Amino acid sequence: MPKKICVLGLGYVGLPTACMFAVQGHKVVGVDVKPGLVEAIGKGEVHIEEAGLKTMLQAAINSQNLVTRPTVEPADVFIISVPTPLTSDKRADLTCVEKAGRSIAPVLAPQNLVILESTVPPGTTAGMLCTILAESKLKPGVDFHVAHSPERVLPGNVFSELVTNDRVVGGITKPCAEKARDLYKAFVEGEIFLTDATTAEMVKLTENTFRDVNIALANELAQLAAENGADIFEIVSLANRHSRVKVHQPGPGVGGHCIPVDPWFIVERSKDAGNLIRYARKINDSAPDRIAAIVEDIVGGNNGAKISIWGVAYKGNVDDTRETPALHIIADLQSKNYRLGVFDFHVRNFTCELDSLEQSVTGADAILLLTDHKEFKYLDPHVIGKKMRKRVVIDTRNCLDSAKWKEAGFDFYLFRKKM
Repeated sequence: MPKKICVLGLGYVGLPTACMFAVQGHKVVGVDVKPGLVEAIGKGEVHIEEAGLKTMLQAAINSQNLVTRPTVEPADVFIISVPTPLTSDKRADLTCVEKAGRSIAPVLAPQNLVILESTVPPGTTAGMLCTILAESKLKPGVDFHVAHSPERVLPGNVFSELVTNDRVVGGITKPCAEKARDLYKAFVEGEIFLTDATTAEMVKLTENTFRDVNIALANELAQLAAENGADIFEIVSLANRHSRVKVHQPGPGVGGHCIPVDPWFIVERSKDAGNLIRYARKINDSAPDRIAAIVEDIVGGNNGAKISIWGVAYKGNVDDTRETPALHIIADLQSKNYRLGVFDFHVRNFTCELDSLEQSVTGADAILLLTDHKEFKYLDPHVIGKKMRKRVVIDTRNCLDSAKWKEAGFDFYLFRKKM
């Protein structure tokens, strides 16, 4: 039976989720606090780069099942998908979740379902959110349903993963979890696992904490490989041939809205546990400093050299720059008096000025590749080299074909190792 669903937050996950429910026949109200964004989405304009999003949004609007509003309306279901960034002291900023809850409480009705999809510290759903929703004078878990179902999708592949990924749904009661599960069955083809809300919160945090710790290990191994004159990417590739080993790839740092943030959420309320998690964060946060030091070692310092920065998105083939290590690296290089030409195939708006590819490489003394966009693989090193002052490439992602670039006369480095 079609329901009226109010989705709060029309970002990287909220907007695709709203579209998915709309094309399944539900009446969806998409709510965001940014009036310009609400108006643009209502006209079918997308503000993020995501495969299939524009087509899906247009289909949802044409079906008359999706409208956008600046404020919350009464509905059967409320899905909260708002940002939960870090504060300066590495704690969860739950301001947006709190505001979302307070906007729902006045219109909450018996038998409504409220689902928190935003990533939060353990206990937030059953604690803070339920306390706020109880201001409606209705009792959570008795008069209305509350659940947490963390988003677990990869930018650039959101629609596929919304459908095929397994889903964890945690309720503050078992009937709450069952109610949320029945809703997601509208489009989820993966298996849906039921649990309590706090466990569901910790599942998402555990997934990304595991990845962060694994990347920290890879970055430490990269340091050790460099000291021994070995290729870290070959080491990882061969080690992963063992059926019980899965070492992640090293890189210039960890970015995105999840991996560099979620580990802090899971240790936030613990004084004694989590030392490994905190140390892994320290290692990955320091990775950009190591990249700047590598540039200084290879190119030389304080000589006014120009570095062509390739990629500012935190990962390949997306336009997402949230928590990107490129920002730290650029600031570090600028402080060392390097001239920079910054280029990205996908990103259009960034905190520093972006150049065209030609502007970026013209007169450059080195290329520093920070993002493994697929387009970089197909560039002609002979053409690029003719525009540069010196032919040097520092590849931090194992993205480029070293043999092809060396044949074109480049000194080619994987991190610190000359190939």
